[in-house]
Amino acid sequence: MEHLKVEKINVLFVCMGNICRSPTADAVFKHHVRSAGLEHLIHVDSAGTHAYHIGEPPDRRSQQAALKRGYGMQGLRARRVTPEDFSRFRYILAMDHHNLEELQQDCPSQYVDRLGLFLQYGNQWSTHQEVPDPYYGGSHGFERVLDLVENASQGLLRHIFEKELTR
Repeated sequence: MEHLKVEKINVLFVCMGNICRSPTADAVFKHHVRSAGLEHLIHVDSAGTHAYHIGEPPDRRSQQAALKRGYGMQGLRARRVTPEDFSRFRYILAMDHHNLEELQQDCPSQYVDRLGLFLQYGNQWSTHQEVPDPYYGGSHGFERVLDLVENASQGLLRHIFEKELTR
């Protein structure tokens, strides 16, 4: 029996430094993908629009908040968005408008339709379009990021399943 070669759906989460919001989204979405048994079909990564923290692990506070909810970020390291990312990833999801604008400036025109805001897939907090940056705040900010990311992750997975995997 011949096995069909299925092209993976690549998802990239983007924030400014790739140490708080986007690695949180990376870890949470990977968890949902694994739980759904779809890791052979969906590849997840994260990056930043700026090169502030290249090679560094996620912020300790992000890691601690995520770990309390069962999400591990140990293997993640900050990287910057590369020109190849625009052709490689089908979904390039920014955490806020500022980073979306940065992506739009760098994105070749044929890939602009791949860009969006991550929270467009959320359903609980329709008034929120952006994942707030928790870097300069207290622990509550990291919990809020997780709440928003968990919700949007479920919506994104549902969207990918319905629009991409059941065609």
